[in-house]
Amino acid sequence: NVYVTGPVTCGKVTLHTSVGPIDVELWAKEAPKTVRNFMQLCLEGYFEGCHFHRIIKDFIAQTGDATNTGTGGESIYGKPFMKEKHQRLRFGRRGLLASAGGVDDNTSQFFITLAPCEELQNKHTIFGKVVGDTIYNTMKLNDSEVDEYDKPLFPPTINKVEVLHNPFDDIVPRSTPQSRAAAAAAAAAAAA
Repeated sequence: NVYVTGPVTCGKVTLHTSVGPIDVELWAKEAPKTVRNFMQLCLEGYFEGCHFHRIIKDFIAQTGDATNTGTGGESIYGKPFMKEKHQRLRFGRRGLLASAGGVDDNTSQFFITLAPCEELQNKHTIFGKVVGDTIYNTMKLNDSEVDEYDKPLFPPTINKVEVLHNPFDDIVPRSTPQSRAAAAAAAAAAAA
């Protein structure tokens, strides 16, 4: 049934993108390692400036690589981590967030489904869903012009991430965009 939406969510962020805001609710109880990784990276500003580097029409839009190449990404755990699966979370509709890694190589990259993707079931960790009218902004990603490698010619970008509800009160950001900018400025000054 299309109206059965799965378990109750317990975390929320807004991805402010070049196609408009995308509100995301998270399944922290069903995918705790993945949501913790995502939430900490959000708090640290890691996703700010990330392009949607791969868009397959009516399938997925992938992002989360700070190098914007599609080959990068990091995990808060210092190494890639195993996928998590939950029997009530299924690739049955558009607007789902899932880790882009496979069985044991999850990092910061994730994708948003642009249609039902049941062929991905048990291959990726589903950890969130797009909510409200912002699903229409998500669907604007589907209209991106791409090359033969599914790379957008004018990539949509995550400009800012706003954490509305953090389900983990023990997360302490390792860094912030401001502290990284200050460290880069200090390194540039020392090199000059």
